[in-house]
Amino acid sequence: MIVTQLKYSATLTGAAFMLYEFKKVLSLLHEGRKESEIKEIVVSQNLFQYEVTSSLKRSLPSILRRVDTLDDTLKTMVLKESLEIGKMINLYAIMKTDRLFFEFMNEVIREKLESNNYLFEKKDLNLYFASKAEQDPGVAGWTEKTVNKLKQVILRILLESGILKDKKTGELSRLMMEEQLKQHLIQIGDIAYVRAMGEV
Repeated sequence: MIVTQLKYSATLTGAAFMLYEFKKVLSLLHEGRKESEIKEIVVSQNLFQYEVTSSLKRSLPSILRRVDTLDDTLKTMVLKESLEIGKMINLYAIMKTDRLFFEFMNEVIREKLESNNYLFEKKDLNLYFASKAEQDPGVAGWTEKTVNKLKQVILRILLESGILKDKKTGELSRLMMEEQLKQHLIQIGDIAYVRAMGEV
């Protein structure tokens, strides 16, 4: 399923970048564990080291969905290649599972990078949410609290992925995608996600 067929969702409020958790789940899969076993291990051993179990139960379904979008090549890359490659694949997986975030990357970040505009301002995020609320009654029905939380999470993802260099100055940074990863994503038909990350 392509991401634009998904409904807009506010699930990101309980699931930010979570690279550490993403890699933990991938390691368990690599060991041959089934999804049901992974859920049990994560909760019983508090594998993500969360203080509150409810946070863990809220974030795990999102991580499992993200992991599920990856083919074997991408899974291996996350576990065996550099931290930067892992970050990019995690970012790709977030876009694959969240329409709101993919369209934000595609309509706001990609356009800025393509026009060599490296300044990200609060108004960019506000305008994006305002336009989505106009287009979609579901988004229009979200509470102010939900929208503010989503904005915070998007900012955190931009920071942790390396796209947003500095939260205070709003300076954006172009991610340098390894050729091997870029070619693989193009080969499997996901050039739209490569472009959304600012690659051509």
